[in-house]
Amino acid sequence: MSSKMFPPSTLNASESTDLVCFSHLRWDFVFQRPQHLLTRCARERRVFFVEEPIFGNGSMRLNIREADAGVRVVVPHLPEGLRSEVAINAVMREMLGQMFLQHEIGSYVFWYYTPMALKFTDHLKPVASVYDCMDELSAFKGAHSHLPVLEKQLFRKVDLVFTGGQSLYEAKRDQHPSVHAFPSSIDAAHFGKARTTVTDPEDQAHIPHPRLGFFGVIDERFDIELLDQVAKQRPDWHFVIIGPVVKIDPETLPKHANVHYLGGKKYDELPHYLAGWDVALLLFARNESTRFISPTKTPEYLAAGKPVISTSIRDVVRPYGELKLVEITDTPDEFIHAAEKILASSTRSEWLSKVDSFLKEISWDKTWGQMSDLIAKAIERKRPARAASLPLDNSRRASAAATTY
Repeated sequence: MSSKMFPPSTLNASESTDLVCFSHLRWDFVFQRPQHLLTRCARERRVFFVEEPIFGNGSMRLNIREADAGVRVVVPHLPEGLRSEVAINAVMREMLGQMFLQHEIGSYVFWYYTPMALKFTDHLKPVASVYDCMDELSAFKGAHSHLPVLEKQLFRKVDLVFTGGQSLYEAKRDQHPSVHAFPSSIDAAHFGKARTTVTDPEDQAHIPHPRLGFFGVIDERFDIELLDQVAKQRPDWHFVIIGPVVKIDPETLPKHANVHYLGGKKYDELPHYLAGWDVALLLFARNESTRFISPTKTPEYLAAGKPVISTSIRDVVRPYGELKLVEITDTPDEFIHAAEKILASSTRSEWLSKVDSFLKEISWDKTWGQMSDLIAKAIERKRPARAASLPLDNSRRASAAATTY
């Protein structure tokens, strides 16, 4: 790659401010928090979603394609032999420089999902920067050993920290002067389709009732033992498990005639599967990787009108368990008792009324609106200092602010 001039972020009022996101998650993996927020952001400004590199035998390149709601998904492709972190970060800096030039990204906000991206972005000057801390990444299986140190550095760099739940907020609030809790929200209209859908998807139609279902990523957070024990004790109940299996051996999952693994499904398909369930499940193990999670599927299940059984995940217990919107269980006996009670119930109108009263107060639109307001205020706070530091003419601006590779 040839050397390029990297344009500095500016505060030119005539320019729209782009958002550049750095994520450890693939855009097409599972439609969750990043997708909900950034598709809404893309209604207002250009959004570039930069993924981690893919290594292979092809040429070194940066693929950019337009995905949901106009979000531009940026995928670096690097040769298999380029595994040195120093080399990777150098190439990522170069690729970003070319992307900024090609797409004329002048005024920009940085949005981090992973502190690892700080290694190739810490030399840049966004008009504002955000860390949307949706998980305690250092507690996940295979986490990089540098994550805790890099997160501390990121806290010093960003203007705002958003957390994916109340527990995570309580863990992070003393580490930055502007931390804000934004728990999982809901597109109620989307999942509300499950209340009126009557046609079963083809791969679910043959599964007998009662059906107890789960959708989500199946990884080290999934409570394999609980599912195994309940499925063995109640062979007349059928468990529908939807989602990709990652970071764990699929052979460790329970193999019983009444456990049905249907693989990953698209976001638009989920209400159709939910419609055919009798109970929705939050099958999370209680371990370090689930200590701070705030499952997006909790309000999604409820919006579908399905009774929910969850293990005692803190951000499910508070508020859903305390408000009696979700049954909280941890042992097979507790689980079976809760499911039997739900399945024997002839009416849920009072419970559903409480659910709808709770859900009408939250939405991804409202969450994004609040986040966007905080970002705008952060930009305004920094405007006088940045304006005072700008060079007086374009030639001085270029020489003082641009970075050469």
